[in-house]
Amino acid sequence: MSDGTALSATSRIEALLDANSFVELGAAVTARSTDFNVNAEKTPSDGVVTGHGTIDGNLVFVFAQEPTVFGGAIGEMHAKKILSVYDRALKMGAPVIGVLDSTGVRLQESVDAVESLGAVLAKASEASGVIPQIMAVYGNCGGGLSVLTALADFTYMTDSAKLFFNSPSTLPGNKDVATDSAEFQSQEAGVVDAIGSEAEIAEQIRKLVTILPGSNLEEGCIDECTDDLNRAAEGISASYQDAASVFTELADNRVFTEVKKAYAPEMTCGFVKLNGMTVGTIGNTVLKDGEELEARLSADGLLKAADFVKFCDAFDLPILSLVKTEGYETSIAAERSLARAAASFTAAYASASVPKITLVAKAYTTAYLLMGAASMRADLVYALSDADMGVMDAKAAAKILDTTPSEVMTQVNGITNAARHGYIDRVVNGADTRKYLIAGYEMLYTKKMDEAYRKHATK
Repeated sequence: MSDGTALSATSRIEALLDANSFVELGAAVTARSTDFNVNAEKTPSDGVVTGHGTIDGNLVFVFAQEPTVFGGAIGEMHAKKILSVYDRALKMGAPVIGVLDSTGVRLQESVDAVESLGAVLAKASEASGVIPQIMAVYGNCGGGLSVLTALADFTYMTDSAKLFFNSPSTLPGNKDVATDSAEFQSQEAGVVDAIGSEAEIAEQIRKLVTILPGSNLEEGCIDECTDDLNRAAEGISASYQDAASVFTELADNRVFTEVKKAYAPEMTCGFVKLNGMTVGTIGNTVLKDGEELEARLSADGLLKAADFVKFCDAFDLPILSLVKTEGYETSIAAERSLARAAASFTAAYASASVPKITLVAKAYTTAYLLMGAASMRADLVYALSDADMGVMDAKAAAKILDTTPSEVMTQVNGITNAARHGYIDRVVNGADTRKYLIAGYEMLYTKKMDEAYRKHATK
């Protein structure tokens, strides 16, 4: 720091980056006197430390709010430093990492502070889909600043941190629900990807940065593969319960990075490497950490997957879809938002121009379409050899058609019938799944799509 004071913001940044790689910029910046803030106090770095460094050799730009300076509150110069971080990151094509610990906007600077926060949010929106944005909430983050965590691609939070749009105490009738807690924000709001200590979060962010491209111009992320490309994938069958276990077995060196694990656990999203190539994965889960889940698509799960697919498409990351669904969630609550959520996911998946491969374990009703059918513009559709597929369960169909379940499986249901009509490209044994996926993505590597011009989709 310019005044020689060691601030916790600096130590938090250094914990994220490679040793001795952090270069601070704007250390001499302090609050300036304005009509709203005539006698401005001298504020070290104006409450935010900014600069650049590396993570495993990859360039990143960082900012960390300093809670000992005006509680990390956002002022005009504070915001300008964050904007400078974004501008440099956009020029260089590198991720932005923010460490948030703030009491909000700086009251002493009045409307200047509010407008400055608006400029930061607008810049984050401009950067969306261009460079990865990662936020870590280490203290307080409330009000308008909380929007930054939702604009980010990935957000992490410590157990003791507070994240809220409206403070729990201001919610009419609320006495017991800690809506600002890490648990609520990860399980209910779906804003937070993972919870942990500062050290654990730093490690997770470091891991994430190494598997993501620096910008949307890098055309994906490919590293050297040290695993056997033809390795047998053990234990993979249509009877799987947790999609994460399947993705782990398929991945290079069996490494799967899951995101938003606690939110809508019936839809598993994350990243794997296949022959060194980062692939985004979505899959249906029926058992998570001992909790039984319905094999049905929910509104929350579809919105979670839609956001994830949009991220993958923006950064040229191929998509793998693992299908095990019997239909849609059936409840009055679901009816309020299910159609809109299904539309959001449909638009995201169908319009994604990256390579898309689907692996079918169970596929009933039109829910299968959403998860990556050939008609939804999946490039390849594989089915496990013991997969089940049809309009509905064979027993239910038999009652309607006045026949036996075995006849339904022979004449109507089943992957054989789907393959005959060209809806399944290949039936694969579970052990061979990894090598066929790798071969598929290699074939699709040069995929190009010519799309009719439009400003953007409306859904």
